[in-house]
Amino acid sequence: MAPAAKKPPLKSSSAHNSTAGDAAAAAAAAGGKTIEEMYQKKTQLEHILLRPDTYVGSVQKHTQPLWVYEGGAMVQRPVAYVPGLYKIFDEILVNAADNKQRDPSMDSLKVDIDVDGCCISIYNNGDGVPVEIHQEEGIYVPELIFGHLLTSSNYDDNERKTTGGRNGYGAKLANIFSTEFVIETADGHRQKRYRQVFSDNMGKKTEPEIKKCKQSENWTKVTFKPDLAKFNMTELEADVVALMMKRVVDMAGTLGKTVKVELNGEKVAVKGFSDYVQLYIDSASKEGIELPRIYQKVNDRWEVCVSLSEGQFQQVSFVNGIATIRGGTHVDYVANQIASHVMGVVNKKNKQANMKLHTVKGYLWVFVNALIDNPAFDSQTKETLTTRQASFGSTCELSEEFLKKVSSSGVVSNLLSWAEFKLNKELKKTDGTKKTSIVGIPKLEDANDAGGKNSDKCTLILTEGDSAKALAMAGIGVVGRDHYGVFPLRGKLLNVREASHKQLMENAEIQNIKKILGLQHDKKYDSTKGLRYGHLMIMTDQTMMVPTSKGC
Repeated sequence: MAPAAKKPPLKSSSAHNSTAGDAAAAAAAAGGKTIEEMYQKKTQLEHILLRPDTYVGSVQKHTQPLWVYEGGAMVQRPVAYVPGLYKIFDEILVNAADNKQRDPSMDSLKVDIDVDGCCISIYNNGDGVPVEIHQEEGIYVPELIFGHLLTSSNYDDNERKTTGGRNGYGAKLANIFSTEFVIETADGHRQKRYRQVFSDNMGKKTEPEIKKCKQSENWTKVTFKPDLAKFNMTELEADVVALMMKRVVDMAGTLGKTVKVELNGEKVAVKGFSDYVQLYIDSASKEGIELPRIYQKVNDRWEVCVSLSEGQFQQVSFVNGIATIRGGTHVDYVANQIASHVMGVVNKKNKQANMKLHTVKGYLWVFVNALIDNPAFDSQTKETLTTRQASFGSTCELSEEFLKKVSSSGVVSNLLSWAEFKLNKELKKTDGTKKTSIVGIPKLEDANDAGGKNSDKCTLILTEGDSAKALAMAGIGVVGRDHYGVFPLRGKLLNVREASHKQLMENAEIQNIKKILGLQHDKKYDSTKGLRYGHLMIMTDQTMMVPTSKGC
């Protein structure tokens, strides 16, 4: 037999490429590596295990403030967890919840977390996976969708679906990052029950076990043992378990009262989204803050609840059962409607507030449960929805009654208080102080004792223009400058009682008079001891000062 012909070497298309190749070869030789060791091609399975961050998120432990479920309550605290492990659990959980969209008769979701055995199982009833051989691939459908990458029933973008799965990774990622992964499903339509075991990070599999089942049997169960070594862990730690438990409670809230959700054999006592939100309200109320809960089921695809925040926008949101912990376009859509309404009410009550949308949002805590057509996210970890509003497949028009309830919840009074505080703070920046010298005020002739120990004996003379100032200065030339100062006014003085905040801030003369006298905004005076001048004399004609004097 003739020896196999060797593959010809790749020819460079240019001298530059040849030089670059020589340089790479030289670098490889210098590092003790061959070209083959430097440049490698991996299978997709190998790539997922080698670069897990791209698919499931980080496999290193992170600590951040998160909501968890423990002791029968929602608790927000610093949580140390591995995002990748949390993600593979979530993929299986969301897959199970998705079945409610495929089969509305689904009424059971069961999750068991065996910490000691490092084993997790998730069960849902309703239509199971078809136990039938795929004619093109030559394998059973359960093996295809749970044991082969890039397989999915969600690839037809012309078909509108409100499920969480999209890209054909989901359950396979849980399989790949597990030492053992068992898929069981009962297909009552075909009266077949299926069981298959995968192991060694989806590297090995048993032959499927097919048994007969009753026509009434329709369910799917996934049991897996996470490969903790891949997540730099030795056990299922308490923090990640608390996060997993929280996600099970999420499902009780988002799926609604038609689905009985069980966690470790016990029914989750949450009957719907409004009940679910109350867990957060109760948590905040433990700190002595009684928060409102305004709820509206807008339609079959949108549920919204609103409470109050203290200057920083908060949100808890879901898209097709997925926890969008960073929000996204669905939250913006809802929050902007609420904030716009509240902003209008606040600005109507206080025209000087000049309230902005982002400020109003800071005083809102918004909860959203939405079903979105073919949702798109910022990454495979699905923390932020990026789907444009026009592609949601539905609308969420909040009712006037709901918006009025939000406005009456305390958010308007909180914002009015904030606006008043802000206006006062800005005005205080223009305050005067009791000091002996002032610079930067043109045409001020300050009394020698102004701001000193004899300041209460000093008189400031306000004159109408420079000509009147000259007359006052002539008089001071006789009585002396120790106790008398002069400041000329330009035209008609602003009526501060009827002036807006903007007018006060932009009126240089009012600001100057405050500084000259040492006046402080919003301070109650029962003595002139704290001022730079104890007396004020006005040298103007009557028509100029009558309107202004109302503000004195």
